[in-house]
Amino acid sequence: MSELVAVLLRFALYLDLMLVFGLGLFGLYADSRLLNLKPLLRRLVGLGGLLSLASLLSMTQAMSGAEDWPTLWMHLQMMLWQTELGWTWWLRIAALVLVVLSTRLATLFGGVALVTLAWAGHGVMHEGSLGGWHLLSDSVHLLAAAGWVGALAAFGLMLTSASEQAVPVLAHALTGFERVGVVFVAVLMGTGVANYLFVVGPNLDGITGGVYAILLCLKLGAFGLMLGLAALNRSHLTPLLQRSFAAGDHRAARQALRRSITQEFGAAVLILGLVAWLGTLAPR
Repeated sequence: MSELVAVLLRFALYLDLMLVFGLGLFGLYADSRLLNLKPLLRRLVGLGGLLSLASLLSMTQAMSGAEDWPTLWMHLQMMLWQTELGWTWWLRIAALVLVVLSTRLATLFGGVALVTLAWAGHGVMHEGSLGGWHLLSDSVHLLAAAGWVGALAAFGLMLTSASEQAVPVLAHALTGFERVGVVFVAVLMGTGVANYLFVVGPNLDGITGGVYAILLCLKLGAFGLMLGLAALNRSHLTPLLQRSFAAGDHRAARQALRRSITQEFGAAVLILGLVAWLGTLAPR
């Protein structure tokens, strides 16, 4: 049961912090006039703080085996002040506070909060320069994934608007994301391969047997689904929305795009759940 709780907390943290960074980043490169992101970001930051605290308590209890609060408190203090994991936890909390306090630098601090998650998984399995490169690859992978997830969430929110003025703004944002999305995909593929080599090595052991292999193959399948849906949006649904708006009847096109975006976001959520589980397993 405790392992399930740990996986669920990891998943919730991944999703929450990716939305903090991804939505903030979307506001920098896309037309987000339809979105009021500040209240949403504040709620996500508050949730991120609570999830970080719950995750820290869960990890400390699992590592120490403490069965009462005085014992857990002793180990919690050691975790916070005498371990690398504790220092990155403090860095995350500080970054989340700065997201709220500094609107201009909110995306930067959201990214800092997100990359601290790399210290709670396979990114710290190596030491020295190899460990540094693994952490860097993990961090860049997280940021690229968050950019994609945040954009999907933003498009989903924009699609809920019923105003006539929302359609051209949405179509322009979708077109603008096409170039950025290609960069996200390229980075995800490159760092994904690098992370596989860091964790498993130059062999196929990670995809040929065991629970780890099954989860990794499911992750790759969900990623392939996201790529297919993104290609459909780019080649068919976005142009269809533009043509439908020009023709004066865009309801069907918006509904089709909403379904596609919802499915793509669902695949992203599935991937995050699998990643949260994979981070607790050793490849076999």
